[in-house]
Formats: sequence, structure tokens, C-alpha cells
Amino acid sequence: MRAARGPVRSDTDISIQGERAYYALGMTAGTTELSAGALYYPDVAATRFYVGALAKLSVLQYFVAEAAVIGAWAGAEPYSRRTGYISDLGALACGDFDGRDVCSPAHLLMNASFVVQGLGMVVGALLLGSALLCCAARPGVPLRRGRMPGRMAARAHGRAGWGAGAVAAGAARLLTGTAGAGTVIVGLVPEDTGSAWHVAGALMYFAAGALALLVLGWLWLRQTPLGWFILACGAVSLAALIAGGLTGMHVPEPGALERLMGYPITLGIAAAGLVIAQRVQHERTVRKLARAQAR
Repeated sequence: MRAARGPVRSDTDISIQGERAYYALGMTAGTTELSAGALYYPDVAATRFYVGALAKLSVLQYFVAEAAVIGAWAGAEPYSRRTGYISDLGALACGDFDGRDVCSPAHLLMNASFVVQGLGMVVGALLLGSALLCCAARPGVPLRRGRMPGRMAARAHGRAGWGAGAVAAGAARLLTGTAGAGTVIVGLVPEDTGSAWHVAGALMYFAAGALALLVLGWLWLRQTPLGWFILACGAVSLAALIAGGLTGMHVPEPGALERLMGYPITLGIAAAGLVIAQRVQHERTVRKLARAQAR
């Protein structure tokens, strides 16, 4: 849509529309300054957001892979989720490891699952922008497609009233990406390689993943009931991590404690992906119906 020629009244609100996002800017004549009420809405129906949501949902494959690897366990004693460490399933060799009899013939599947899970989190963090996370779970937000020049978009991001929500969304993306990178490291560097990178990757996943869910859950508390679930997942994971750190994992059931660190992260990330995927699908359906009615 071309802008009308001629002077613009000082009390006019100008909407800049195009292909991909919608920005509602309070602008006055003769200036490019943005009003305090300027808003930026992403194009929720964009393909990149749908792919990002599916990437987060893909982390659920971990549970299938873990069950299959446990079924192939060949240790002297049956593997128990209550006493066995998760990383034992990805150990390359059979034998004694830190006093545990470890033998996982399907270790390649387990390590591949770690990598796929991590990549899903990283891709989700890259494709799901901060603006999208701010409104993905909020029903009724007016969304239109459009484009704004880079400089004006930067100013909109800075003055569009994002505030704490924008900071939280950015932090959630960074933490999710960090957690994803950590589990990729876990898959690429199994526990019995003698490298400290495995422990570092695991700590990245547990700590950053739990914090990411706490931040995202807080951001979505008033937007979706799943905000409470995501927040609870982060809280359980962080509490278990602190307990593991204080005890050095010297507890009767270290496998159960470790899973209290990891399982909630996987479930919380998948729940976030589900919320976003549903919102994207809803927007696509609404637009399809609108186009059909306009014909």
C-alpha cells in the first residue's frame, strides 16, 4: 500500500504494512520519533515460527529413544531409571565406569537422540523471535503482515513498550539455545571418553534449561494455563539440580534425581512448542477463512 502524498496531520496514527509483520506506530508530522504507545506485532502465521515450534516439539523423541536403548541394555544387572545415570546409556564401551557396570549396545541411538534434542532447542531459539514469544500465548492480539525499514524497526524494538516482557523473551531464547548446545555436547562427547566437556554440557542443559522454563513460564502466566505447567517444570528441574549439587549425587536413587533435572525440561520445552504451534495454526486457519469469505 503506497503512502498518500501531501502533508500528514500531527494527530494521525500511521500503520506501515507489507509482507511479514505489523507495526502500529504513533508518529507525528515532520518527525520519525515514536510515541510511547508504539507497538510491534510479529506475523505469527509465518512459516519460520511454525518450523521453530515443531523443532521444540521434536524434543519428545528423547523418551522414545531412551526406552529403546534401555530395552537393549546388556549390563550384568537390568538398567533402572531409579539408579542408573542417563549418560550410562550413551557410554561407548562395556565395563566398569565409576563403580557402575555399564553396557549399552544401542549407545549410538542414545547419543544421536541427545544431539537431535539439542538441535531442536537451538533451532527453536533461533527461529522463535522475542516478539513472537511475547504474544504467542496471548489470544486476541491483532496481527497483520507488514514490513518496516531496519532503522525504524530497531527504534520500535527499543521504544515499543516491550519492557520486562521483551527482556524475559530474549533471556528465554538465549537460555534455551544454551541448554540445547549443552545436550548436543553430551551426545557428541559420551561420558566414558574422559573429557570434562560431557559434564560441562550436562550442566549447561540442566541449569540453562531450568532457567529458560522459569522465565518463559513467568512470561506466559497470564496468557495460557500451560504457563503454570512450564513454570512448574522449571522449578522442579532447578530444585533437583540444587539437590544434586548439594549432595554430590550421593543419594539412594541418583537416576531418579537426575531425571527430575532432565525430564521436566524436555516436557516444558515441548509444551512451549505446542502452545506456539497451536497459535500459528490458528492464525493460518483464520486467514484462510478470511480469504475464502473475500472471494
